[in-house]
Amino acid sequence: MTSRWPLALWAAVLAACLLAHSASAARTYEGEEAAALRCANMLALTAVALAGVELIGNQEKEVMLGVTVLILERHVSGTWRQKKAALEIVRDRRSFPDTLEDYRRNAARCLAQFPIN
Repeated sequence: MTSRWPLALWAAVLAACLLAHSASAARTYEGEEAAALRCANMLALTAVALAGVELIGNQEKEVMLGVTVLILERHVSGTWRQKKAALEIVRDRRSFPDTLEDYRRNAARCLAQFPIN
């Protein structure tokens, strides 16, 4: 395996989390955790969109998805099922153009507000 395997694995886990339907109990996130969820959603959606139109390569997409997973791990409490359910809600509440505009305006701020190092 290459050194990129763990990141690819995390990216796959995140993709599954974003796409799968959650059967877990609902949980409401507020404040900093809600902001972290919005940042994670913004980064994941933008990564997939940019890679889809070949504006970034697969490696860059994997890095962005890995950052998303780290934000969720370090800045959002709850189980992966709860986080997944919350991401689905965030994703469904924001339009695709609004999410891309969020990325343009807020990506640097999100990364500063929710460090992964």
